[in-house]
Formats: sequence, C-alpha cells, structure tokens
Amino acid sequence: MKFIVDAHLPMALKNWLTNCGHDAIHTRDLPEKNLTDDQEIIRVAEKSGRIVVSKDSDFHKQHVLFGRPERVLMITTGNIVNKELIKLFENNFDAIRQAFEDEYKLVELSNSSIIIHE
Repeated sequence: MKFIVDAHLPMALKNWLTNCGHDAIHTRDLPEKNLTDDQEIIRVAEKSGRIVVSKDSDFHKQHVLFGRPERVLMITTGNIVNKELIKLFENNFDAIRQAFEDEYKLVELSNSSIIIHE
C-alpha cells in the first residue's frame, strides 16, 4: 500500500509503514516539507495512488464534500505519544489494510476503535 503521512503526524509513523513494506512518504519529504498545503498533498496522493494519513479534519471534510482525496485514514486519537500511536497501528493495521483493500475510502482510527465510513 502507498501512503502520504501529513505534517501533524510523526516521521516515526512513516518509518513504521516503510519498515512494514509499504511505500510511505511524509510531508517532510516534499519540496515544501511541512509547509505543503492541503491541495498539494491531495495532488501528490492522487497522482501516485496514496492514502492520506492525517489528523487534520479538513481532509475528512474535503473527502466527504468533494471526494478528494480519494482515500483517507483519519487519526482521531488526540494528542498521543509516538510510541502509543505506533502501538495502535500495530494492533489495528490488519483491519485498516482490509478496509482499504475492500475499497472503503474513509477509515478512522481512534484510541479505542476503527470506524469504516461507507
């Protein structure tokens, strides 16, 4: 799977995804780094078939209203230390992957659950 991790999330998440064999980039990898605006993140995601991983509710709103970005993994954990975030991914990634493989477009990961939006 291919991901673009937004600025509000740590490089450690990008590294974890990469170490699991996925093609992941972080906004820090882009020319404008963490100053990359949402529309450019969407453009990069669409051009390269990436899932946008973000805490920014603007991506959720844009997806619901305009279908862009095409696929979004919303992180709704609030403030969380990197180690706990990675643990959440370790414990829930099989279900997240399955949801996207089943062609769901909007998946939400919270501290206590995964929500798959129709």
